[in-house]
Amino acid sequence: MIRGTDGKRRSVTIHDVAREAGVSRGTVSRVLNGGHYVSPAAQAAVNAAIRKTGYVVNRHARSLITGKSDSVAFLLTEPQERFFEDPNFNVLLRACTQALAAQDIPLLLMIAGTEAERRRNLRYIEGGHVDGVLLVSSHSGDPVVSELDAAGVPVVACGKPLGQRAQVSYVAADDRDGARAMVRYLHDSGRRRIATVTGPADTPGGVERLAGYRDVLAECGLPVDESLIVPGDYSRASGEAAAELLLERAPDMDAVFVASDLMAQGVLDTLSRGGRRVPEDVAVGGFDDSPAALSTRPALTTVRQPWDRISTEMVRMLLARIAGEEPSAVILPTELVRRGSA
Repeated sequence: MIRGTDGKRRSVTIHDVAREAGVSRGTVSRVLNGGHYVSPAAQAAVNAAIRKTGYVVNRHARSLITGKSDSVAFLLTEPQERFFEDPNFNVLLRACTQALAAQDIPLLLMIAGTEAERRRNLRYIEGGHVDGVLLVSSHSGDPVVSELDAAGVPVVACGKPLGQRAQVSYVAADDRDGARAMVRYLHDSGRRRIATVTGPADTPGGVERLAGYRDVLAECGLPVDESLIVPGDYSRASGEAAAELLLERAPDMDAVFVASDLMAQGVLDTLSRGGRRVPEDVAVGGFDDSPAALSTRPALTTVRQPWDRISTEMVRMLLARIAGEEPSAVILPTELVRRGSA
């Protein structure tokens, strides 16, 4: 705010910035819209004037000129309760928000866990209210991917989209290699009846982590016992139910690789109720290295996903797609984190 000629306080305008910088209003406008055809000296003067006057960009006015909203959507295709239950979503949202804040771009959280929510959010997105979408937790054949692609909306997915014809940019952790590292670690520690609680079969993590489990059993000459493989849905409750089923089917199991830390919490609860000591009787390994891994007793041995790097790469790639670059993909390495459960 500054004081006008009448002594009253008013908002800083682009004219005030131009006067402070000693340049034309058009030069200030070009700086605000990307700095094209502006000399370095003029750009430095305008930026200094913006800092001194406290000028704040009128995003609505700028969007009318540029045709862009200067905002991005974080679209989660899961039920609302999953957003609050699964700590991974909160970690990813926070990191993406921080990465975009460095570019002065706000992030809009959108949840599409039902058909009605999906239609409503797609109408909003396709109406030009955001410039691109960070898509999280898309399932195989999810129509959101193809519909956004058909509408020409730039998209970057977290995890490799399954069952999609559209070419979509994505960032993923190396799920298969991370699962291999965990199962190999369990085997090398002397475990031979290694069970697994998988993620959903229509998600990239569910598919790739199960494949890594099977890889190591084959490498070690262990038979794949289908009774030791139980599906989950990444929720704590599904981990509890899966462990109950495993105790019935295979009371002699001595290890469980669980495809998410949240499910591993449920597995540990069930094992404790069943009188099984961890890790003495049954070793338990998770996946994610989310905050849930540190809240268990004992603390959870798990596979760390590089959430900060995933978020940074998703934002970088989305801004590149908005700028017109072709789709691309990045797969990042995982890390085995040893704690008390295995």
